[in-house]
Amino acid sequence: MSLKTEITKLHYDKNAGGILFGILKFCSLFYGAGSGLKNYLYDKAILKPEEVNAFVVSVGNLTTGGVGKTPVVSQIAKYFISQGEKTAIISRGYGGALSNKQINVISDGREIFYNARLAGDEPFWLAQNTTGAVVITSKNRVEAAKYAIEKYGVTKIVLDDGFQHRKLKRDLDIVLVDSEKLYGNENLLPAGPLREGKEAFKRIDRMVIVSKNTKHEKAEKLAKITAKKIKIPTILCYTEPDYVYNIKTGEILPDNSEAAAISAIGQPEQFYKFLGNYRITKTLTFDDHHRYEEGELPEGTIITTEKDAVKMKNFNRDDIYALKLRTKIDVEKLLS
Repeated sequence: MSLKTEITKLHYDKNAGGILFGILKFCSLFYGAGSGLKNYLYDKAILKPEEVNAFVVSVGNLTTGGVGKTPVVSQIAKYFISQGEKTAIISRGYGGALSNKQINVISDGREIFYNARLAGDEPFWLAQNTTGAVVITSKNRVEAAKYAIEKYGVTKIVLDDGFQHRKLKRDLDIVLVDSEKLYGNENLLPAGPLREGKEAFKRIDRMVIVSKNTKHEKAEKLAKITAKKIKIPTILCYTEPDYVYNIKTGEILPDNSEAAAISAIGQPEQFYKFLGNYRITKTLTFDDHHRYEEGELPEGTIITTEKDAVKMKNFNRDDIYALKLRTKIDVEKLLS
């Protein structure tokens, strides 16, 4: 087990302890000081976010990866496009081989210019699944937004994983919370999954409770409690398994088929639970954003996530399948 995986386990252990956790807890003091200072400077208008000539929606979260932002980003962009708006999705491009010190146009809404290895698995997935959206990766999201506006006439911008990126002024801040994982052990990074402290709640315009399950009673109850307790408009996002398909032929894999399950995502446990209709012989978990080599994969039928599948398209085998998820969210209500 890698150190990164071990730390992630601690993040979601309410009873975390030991030498490693103690060291991480000490480091959290410095992380918290830096994060708190940055937020203080912006809150007091000592630092000011830069405004661009477009409506900006940020989709983010308070914890590290695996909450389910990417499909929600896509749904919001699709909604804007359906309303006749020229829309761009801007991502930092984490995990891609392209340098994010520059502006990378992954897609102009019609053509995709880079593969998943270069673009990053999430930006590539967004380009594939959000027809009509300009998809750009860059560390400098302000300049990327300006470029999208000037080059493509963009009127709506969806900022992927942008809650902590305060340099770009946004019109709406949406934050997602996993109904199962919540805030983990409630410690700041690196001891816990929290990217910032309680001061963040006052910046949230909309809260989305993500239910990655086949039963949603817990999430529905949590959404009501959240809305009442923190007085932020809160809605539900349902993420459910749909079907498993061959990534080259599109063939549907029948229920009860035997397969190995493989993933490299932030929180893989729910993915494995979603495969209850199949006979899973083994699970193989890599670190988030892992770059696969064909030789790493076991023989026989493999089921993976769509995020992982984009990095396996060119492998010389025809027995790789991906789980298609169904995301249901009332985007109109979310943006109102």
